[in-house]
Amino acid sequence: MRTAVYVLECRGIWRVWISLDLTVDRWWWSGAGLESQGRGLVTVDKLVLISPALPLGWAVKLRDHFKQRDGMRNWGTKEWGQYVSSVLEPELKEEREAGGIGEKEWFSDGGSLWRLPEQSGGFIEQSRKNNDCRGNDLDYALLESEVEQFVHAVAGRSLLQPEIEALLAEGLPELMGRWRQAAQLAHLQGRLELTAAVGCDAPAAHGARARQLPAGAGTLARAAARLPHVWWRGAVARRAVSRCLRCGSAPTGRTACAACGLMGCAYCEACLALGRSRACALLLRSAALPAVRCTAALDPTAAAGRWGLSPAQAGAAGAALGFLAERRECSAKKCPERFLLWAVTGAGKTEMIFPLLEAVLAAGGRALVATPRRDVVLELAPRLAKAFPAEILAVLYGGSAERWVSGRLTLATTHQLLRFHRGFDLVIIDELDAFPYHNDPLLAYAAEQACKVDGSFIYLSATPPQEMQRLVRSGRLPHARVPVRFHGHPLPVPQHLTMTSVQTCLKRGNLPRSLIHTLRKSLERVAQIFCFVSRIAHIEGLLVLLRRSFPGVVIEGTSSKDPFRAEKVTAFRNRAISLLVTTTILERGVTVPRSDVFILDADSDLFDEASLVQMAGRAGRSKDDPGGHVVFASPQWTRSQRGAISQIRTMNMIARRKGYISKETPR
Repeated sequence: MRTAVYVLECRGIWRVWISLDLTVDRWWWSGAGLESQGRGLVTVDKLVLISPALPLGWAVKLRDHFKQRDGMRNWGTKEWGQYVSSVLEPELKEEREAGGIGEKEWFSDGGSLWRLPEQSGGFIEQSRKNNDCRGNDLDYALLESEVEQFVHAVAGRSLLQPEIEALLAEGLPELMGRWRQAAQLAHLQGRLELTAAVGCDAPAAHGARARQLPAGAGTLARAAARLPHVWWRGAVARRAVSRCLRCGSAPTGRTACAACGLMGCAYCEACLALGRSRACALLLRSAALPAVRCTAALDPTAAAGRWGLSPAQAGAAGAALGFLAERRECSAKKCPERFLLWAVTGAGKTEMIFPLLEAVLAAGGRALVATPRRDVVLELAPRLAKAFPAEILAVLYGGSAERWVSGRLTLATTHQLLRFHRGFDLVIIDELDAFPYHNDPLLAYAAEQACKVDGSFIYLSATPPQEMQRLVRSGRLPHARVPVRFHGHPLPVPQHLTMTSVQTCLKRGNLPRSLIHTLRKSLERVAQIFCFVSRIAHIEGLLVLLRRSFPGVVIEGTSSKDPFRAEKVTAFRNRAISLLVTTTILERGVTVPRSDVFILDADSDLFDEASLVQMAGRAGRSKDDPGGHVVFASPQWTRSQRGAISQIRTMNMIARRKGYISKETPR
């Protein structure tokens, strides 16, 4: 799109503004708009119309990179034209090289001068007759009412123009033809930000931190790639970097654009699935408000009664509440504070966040619970709705019918966070180490943008990344550990079974006796058996060997490519299937009572320490069968296997030391 851009001098201070509707700006700066907001009369000394229809990306760059210079008050159209051309020199050069129109087509006389007459309001144009901004008269009383509705509808959001129109079509159809005027007035009031979806981020000028480093930037870049949710907090980047302001990625494509008229309009391919983010696309974001502070204290006994928390859960929730209640000044790093709830698999993380959500909502704030996977969102939605029946719960995922529902409590997949901006006082990220959130800077950027600058992050994980564990050990990341499950029994410690690889078994056409013997013991105790493999290609062949070894036992296999995956998991839960061969798609989020876990080729590079801990965590989750059996079967004993067992034993040791283990599980 194209937009008007003008420069205004007020009490010796110059500032650049962009406008979606100049009639609104005329009314505002004439004094009537300012007086209606109780700001009194403001003297506008001079205005310069740079262009009535400049490509939005160029207009935003002029605004965000504007530097006041001596003598501007005496500049004529020539000087203003030279200044604009100098700021936009790279863009103009690229456009000329692409065969686009020259700068004279955009700035035919270098800018039009406006002034306010002494006896009347409104702009009088001095030099350009075809740029009349007076337009038709507006009903300003109605407009101010519409602004309130519009600002409320987009509160805490970050939306492209098609998304704005979709939101209004569903909730405020009467504003469909007038939203630009409402948005412009809200922008002048400081309640909305108007910017280009892809633009030149100048961190040095704005005091921002470099959130993403270019490829090949050395050790620091590799560390950021491994741990995207712990932002790099080093030196500020020296050079402005073009990036998508919705997802933080560098734009990778350019194309001729009918909307702005440029031959090379940059666009972002990283978040293309959510709508095209490009240099001339309007990105509207609500202005950030200060975060609320929670003052509620947690009585462990009361928490246990109200939310059904165990002593370990109540202790961790109390520590997190203390973190939320801390008085923290918004520091120069301009990012939310972070807290880690490090809870073992099956500890009941969902129940632990209920007191945190309650505290934020009671303080008048907004809370977001985000998880990487849609199925977890659908599982959590009824539990949150039941826990907070008085709140409107917005449930957001791809294809959700509630994507424009506005509530103080939101449950969403992490991809949906791209549509929010500084909207939440508390952001809780569940399964931060899970795909697709882990190692995806796009989603980490979106999560940080969704939280208020002085808000709070709570991370939930049973297997936090190694970099985060190092921050915990060094004391740089506040945290609380929940080293025991809700039923008070220790975690099952995996046993190692030496056997040939699955590939070798398939070639030989038989399974090792040691594996058959161990599986038979699990079947004799009527356990549900998870049998994890590293490759989808091994599943069919392994099913043949298992069915031959255990005739009469119902054995099935599933993977991400299986169209009947959901039905098989349900049958497994209902004990209609006794042994399920699967990949890591079931390593988390699945609870099956009385289950044992076998991990074949546990020495595979595809199974890291976190993955092994998560798979092992499928066993012993039920209070009726808290022990369970976990077997790491492999030819070799690897560092990942040793690390996984060490992590499980450490949690059991901490739980015993703190008195959380009520009784030892018989083996």
